Amino acid sequence: QVQLVESGGGLVQPGGSLRLSCTASGSPFSINGMAWYRQAPGKERELVAAITSGGSANYVDSVKGRFTISRDNAKSTVYLQMNSLEPEDTAVYYCKADAIRAFPWQRFDYWGQGTQVTVSS
Repeated sequence: QVQLVESGGGLVQPGGSLRLSCTASGSPFSINGMAWYRQAPGKERELVAAITSGGSANYVDSVKGRFTISRDNAKSTVYLQMNSLEPEDTAVYYCKADAIRAFPWQRFDYWGQGTQVTVSS
């Protein structure tokens, strides 16, 4: 059974920093892309940042220059360093990973349980 375990959420003041971690385990296939999504109350889930197995990253415009996604392939772990946090960043943050079975080709998507990030004074 594939599990994605997230950690690092919490309460932080505006301008502060948090680092989220997510470790995947139990996948019979190599983890490919990894990403962070977030969902604020009353809003749809949105992609925050994604990173390929080769390290190429992309971000939603609202976090560019403030958030950095990285990964350790040996540990099947993805990180999200969040700096200069704003109240608008308050949301539940979800980790997502995908794995590929080559023959026959099939993609599997896995989700973490979510971790709350609250930015408030």
